[in-house]
Amino acid sequence: MTVARSASAADVRRWAIEAARAADAKQADHVVILDVNEVLGITDYFVICSARNDRLVKTVAETIGERMKDIEGPKPLRIEGLAEAHWVLMDYADFVVHVFSTDARGFYDLERLWRDVPRVEWEDTGSGVRRAVSD
Repeated sequence: MTVARSASAADVRRWAIEAARAADAKQADHVVILDVNEVLGITDYFVICSARNDRLVKTVAETIGERMKDIEGPKPLRIEGLAEAHWVLMDYADFVVHVFSTDARGFYDLERLWRDVPRVEWEDTGSGVRRAVSD
């Protein structure tokens, strides 16, 4: 299935950053944004984060979904793994959010797999602290 992509590059980047901020606001760990567009072609960004327990994984994913609604961003095409809450994948077509449990993130190690792609800097507007995705 091909998904029509009509959002501007600036909007997609902003949405990925907003997803990262939402995850960070719920105490997700090691929030990163990877620019995978040049090597993957089916999506522009991966937002990756982890949480200490399954309940927090679910809360982080739900918060990201709520944030997208608040900013009138895209609706996910699909969400997988929410019931188990070990690895929640939220597919927004132009960006994909991965919310892992700490153990699952270590096991799948997506950052290692995509280590050659650029990382996007994002800013936590609440504290004004500039954060690189490698934090």
